[in-house]
Amino acid sequence: MIYFYWIAGAVLALTWFFHLVDAAIGMPKITDVSVPEWDLKPAGTPSVSIIVPARNEEEQVGEALTKLLQLEYENYEVIAVNDRSTDRTGELMNEVAKGPAARGRLKVLHLRELPPQWLGKTHAMWRAARESSSDWLLFTDADVMFKPDALRRAIAYAESERADHVVLFPTMIMKRAGERMMVAFFQTLFVFGHRPWKVADPKTKDTMGVGAFNLVRRRVYEQVGTYERLRLEVLDDMKLGKVVKEGGFAQRCVFGAGLISIYWARGALGIVRNLTKNFFAVLSFQWPRALASAVALGFLNLFPFLGLWLAHGWARLPYGIALASMFLIYAGMSRRSSIPPYYFILHPVSTVLFVYTVLLSTFVTTRNGGVQWRGTFYPLEELKRGLV
Repeated sequence: MIYFYWIAGAVLALTWFFHLVDAAIGMPKITDVSVPEWDLKPAGTPSVSIIVPARNEEEQVGEALTKLLQLEYENYEVIAVNDRSTDRTGELMNEVAKGPAARGRLKVLHLRELPPQWLGKTHAMWRAARESSSDWLLFTDADVMFKPDALRRAIAYAESERADHVVLFPTMIMKRAGERMMVAFFQTLFVFGHRPWKVADPKTKDTMGVGAFNLVRRRVYEQVGTYERLRLEVLDDMKLGKVVKEGGFAQRCVFGAGLISIYWARGALGIVRNLTKNFFAVLSFQWPRALASAVALGFLNLFPFLGLWLAHGWARLPYGIALASMFLIYAGMSRRSSIPPYYFILHPVSTVLFVYTVLLSTFVTTRNGGVQWRGTFYPLEELKRGLV
């Protein structure tokens, strides 16, 4: 048994330490466009269409659109899409469009039907993009709040770097301890699964896309096939980043403290509910892969704590190294978020909840034969055929 503890501990220590070093070297390479250096007016002021799909978003869509109409940028428009909403979303969009803040910048599309072989969101974004002829397309969500200088800074960076696709990471609004615990774990997984500092390197396969802020050149969007290519992708934001980079175009990720913000979900269980619909999609709807991922998540994230308790003598050393590396990752992430490093002690709890989410998403999607998303059911076999 002593050999098992040594071998398992060595694997965990090397894995966590490697990712700590990789992140420590890589994260500082990511530009922060909120710093004074990027308080610029973009050369040429290219035109931008901001596309906001929404279905039953009456709680926040009015405020979100109002903030978009207050951006410090001259050459832009907002295209809001009411995707078959059954609440007051469409009515609120119309009210904002008629208000004095709109100044003719806000166009509202009302969609009544969803064609076959489409997800509602991808169809809404595709339709909106067809209404635009701007140089840039910015795809965002109806619950994202923009600061006035967010777009100007992002465009200035994109044009300066000659980027084709820019992802601006949102600031997560967190009001409860459970939310901070789950977001901290999600950020830790982010370090493992998606290395944003490698996205700019054309030699790597690392790609990125974020639904809150996907800024892409129109010609690139069209060359990669538009959202018609991604019409059945649950992970449409990430897959847009994938097809852009695989198409040979320049992709960049940037920080921007407070430039855009989003309140993801209410409480830890709210985050679990939000992830249940799409976690199985992350694993390409393959249940063996889901089970393997659940085991891997448990081993990597729980066993360092268990090993430190169960092992004896020097066999505890590699588990201590793994835990120290994990804590330092938490400490590093705390510099970019409002989550204190001591949330590290709740890591086992969030691990259990995330493993539960993976298994629940797999079970619910398989049992139902598809995904129920905002009042529309999408059959599993169609989703599988639509994977990119």
